[in-house]
Formats: sequence, C-alpha cells, structure tokens
Amino acid sequence: MSESLPESSQSFWREDIDLSSFSSLQEDMEVDVVIVGGGITGITAAYLLTKDGVKVALLEASRLLNGTTGHTTAKITAQHGLIYDEYIQHFGQTNARLYYEAVTEAGNFIKKTIDSLGISCDYQVEDAYLYATTDEYARKLQKEYEAYQKLNIPGELVDDIPFSIPVTKALVMRQEAQFHPLKYLRVLVEETKNNGGLIYEETVAVNIEKEDRMIVHTRDGYRVKGKQVLICSHFPFYEGMGLYSARMYADRSYALVAETKETYPGGMYLSADQPNRSLRSIIVDGKEMVLVGGESHKTGQGTDVMNHYRAIEKFVHDLFTVENIPYRWSAQDLTTLDKLPYIGPITENNPNILVATGFRKWGMTNGTAAAQLMSRIVLGASSPYESLYQPSRFYADPSLKNFLRENIDFMKHFMKGKLQFPKTKVKDIQPGEGAIITVDGQRKGAYRDETGELFVVDTTCTHVGCEVEWNSGDRTWDCPCHGSRFTYKGEVVEGPAEKPLQQHHFQMLDNYTSEESGY
Repeated sequence: MSESLPESSQSFWREDIDLSSFSSLQEDMEVDVVIVGGGITGITAAYLLTKDGVKVALLEASRLLNGTTGHTTAKITAQHGLIYDEYIQHFGQTNARLYYEAVTEAGNFIKKTIDSLGISCDYQVEDAYLYATTDEYARKLQKEYEAYQKLNIPGELVDDIPFSIPVTKALVMRQEAQFHPLKYLRVLVEETKNNGGLIYEETVAVNIEKEDRMIVHTRDGYRVKGKQVLICSHFPFYEGMGLYSARMYADRSYALVAETKETYPGGMYLSADQPNRSLRSIIVDGKEMVLVGGESHKTGQGTDVMNHYRAIEKFVHDLFTVENIPYRWSAQDLTTLDKLPYIGPITENNPNILVATGFRKWGMTNGTAAAQLMSRIVLGASSPYESLYQPSRFYADPSLKNFLRENIDFMKHFMKGKLQFPKTKVKDIQPGEGAIITVDGQRKGAYRDETGELFVVDTTCTHVGCEVEWNSGDRTWDCPCHGSRFTYKGEVVEGPAEKPLQQHHFQMLDNYTSEESGY
C-alpha cells in the first residue's frame, strides 16, 4: 500500500500557485509599522493597514506563505474541535462566546473580501462535522452540544456521517466553508503592494531594539524603524521576556491528497477521538479529490514519521477506492497553555510590540482574527476581543498545570537526548537516510543525500540545548523540547531557534558508529 505515497513531501497549495517574488531587504528604512512574518496573519494585517494609509514593511524570512499557512487543511470554520465546553469551564460563558464571535467574524471577513475583490479561490460552503467513534467521545460531543446551546451557537447532533466509519454521534455546524488559501492570499499580497506596502523575502528578523521608535534588526545587518512591530512569525522571533517558548508547545500533523473512484459526499469532517482524522474535498487540475489529515504529535516525539503518513494512507484506503496519491505534506502548529491564542502586546510594558501565535491548528480563522485585532490596535480602535486574547493573561486552571507538565516534558527529553549512545556503523546510512552518530565521543547528526554525499551537524539545538532527532518524512532535524526544526544541512526551518546547527566536515567517517534516532 505504501508504494503509492509520493517520495517527497510537497504541499499541493504551493505547487498549484504562481506567487509573486520579492527581493531581500538591502537598506535601512523607516515606516509606520513593521510586520514580521508572511503567512495569513502578516499578509492580512498588511492588507488592512495599507488600506487605511499606514506605511508598512513586511519582512519574511524565506518565501511568502511557505510556513504553516502553505501547509494547512484550509477550513474556514468556528468549529475548532472539542473546545467550547472547555472554554466555558476555564474562562466562563462570556469569553467562550467572544471566541466564537471573533472566529465567526474572521470567516465572514474572508468571504466579504473574496466577494469584494472578485477572488477565485475555490471557496465552497460546507457543513462541518465533529464526529465520535466511541461512547466516551459521544458523551463529550453531547457536552459540547450543550455548550453550543448555552452560547447560542447553531449546531445539531446527528447519528451518522456519509462514510463507512462506525460513528456513535456527530455534531454539525452548518454553512461553514473551505477554500484555496494561497489563491486568496496572493490577491491580498498584490493589493498590499498596490497600496504602497513594502514586502521583502529572504529577510530574517533577529532582534528588536527599543528607542524613540521600535527598530527591527535583520540577520544581514539592516535596521527597519517603525512606531509598532507586529510579530506574525508563527513562533515569535523575539520573546521580549514573554517566555513564549515555556508557554506553548509545538505539534506536527500530516496530510495527503487522494484521487478516488468514488464521488466525495460533501462536508468537512474531524474526529473527536484520537488519533485524529480530518476529511475535506479539494480541486486538483479541475478534478475533485480528497484531502485527508491527522496523526498529530509533539514535534520531535513521534514514531518514524513515515508511519504517520502510512496510518493516514490506510485510513483513506479503508474509506475509498484510491487510484493515486499525488501529494503529501506535514505542518507544525503551536498550542498555548490554555488553548487560547496569544494576540496583543507581547508583554504588559511593551504596548508597541504586538504578537500573534498559538492558533492550535485553526490558523485560517484565528490568523485572520489576529490580523483584524492587531490592525485595530495599531489604528487606535477598540475591540471587544483585546482582553480575551491578551498574551499576558494567566488562568491558574489550566495554565499552571499545563506549564508544569510541559516543562517536565522538556526536562525528560533534554536528558534523554544527552544519554543516547549510538552503536551502528555510519556506512549503514543509505542515500536519503539520516541518523545519529558518534564522532570523537560527541553526538552528531548525519544525512547522506541521493549522490552519497554525507552532511554532518551538531545535534544540540541552538535554542536551549536539547538534542534534535531525525525526521525521515521531511528530512529535517526536529527538536522534541520546543519544536525548532532544521534542514539536514542545519539551517533553521522553524523557531524558536534562531541560529543554525553547527556544520562539520569529517573525512573517513565509515568507522564511526550510528543509531537510527527515535523516529
């Protein structure tokens, strides 16, 4: 069965789209607002602010929409899993209702923007289903439905969904939507440019200095001054004493696109049980296919990554007659201690540095809501959602418990990596494979490319010193502590790490030993 999986990871969204390219920043400059991060949050914020005449510079470390936004399942919905009952318990009905209103307003904004700009982006209205396959989760769905009723959220319980899945109960939110996110956002990029917005790719922001204005420093030594800085870089590149790496954890999840003989029955589906499964339709070259996702786990802490892809592949084979699987990819998402995103001033005493992060896999609506809120703050307009999302908030339940759990998890994986002792030969590393090796008594990571060339890096993450593990599915080195990821050459793919892994050039390595890492 696994022979049908593509050899390499490639997001359909990015391959299917022609995006404008932009040069890197080559000079110091001064603007009104500096936006760091070229995903849905940064682009939407730039679009909104430039519409109001604000002079904006948007800095993207690699290419626009190459991060989580380019690897999403692209559902536009307020149904974010089993969350509203939990929010009522932790934050009260008023705040739980505010969250629903914020993400619903974000979904409506996307639709209005598509209509007003005439964007062709495969937008489809679909019902969203959250389904259970066990009695335990059927009871949880019942409680979630009761939360909907308390919050006046339209929804209904049903007994079945149109798949051969043994469903015990399903909760439906009608008239939600799905779309092609990059077809939508590329138009916002062009509108931002037409409005005078400045966009720079391959421009890595590394620090913020506070003088009379905010100064964003880039890795290449340039300085961008602004009244305010919006950090929309998935993980904040600058934490400003906000301790974000200790207040969030990183999850990886997986997706594939399947061409099937059967016609897709419509709707968007997400399992309440674990391991989670997601289903929606997708248009590929004019043909409807199925986008299947799931297999969430903490970054650097899964089994062999290809096993996650194979599990999703088996799931889609169980439901459909699969003719082809043209795409597979993975994504990384951040979750906060209390599962509410952090949106607003990075700390209480830094009102001119705003942050948006921790969208918990629901970046299409949460990212848009974040852009709307930050734009209002910049423009001096009030918003009912400011206190809800305030990053400096602290709810003892569940934040204290989760803070302790996450930091115990950090220490466990920190120590585990330091105690690994590789045993097998480096010569056993085949082309396209990576492994942990020992070089002169030190732990290193080795990858052999398809030509046989060996790349060796120091496996100590440059964030706080945990030991990275090999990700065979994406050919990256992943940190199990805070989710930093690096290419096989050691270059940073995902933060919070800012510096690359140290590279090494060794001769005659075949006599050294290695051990396949925990994947």
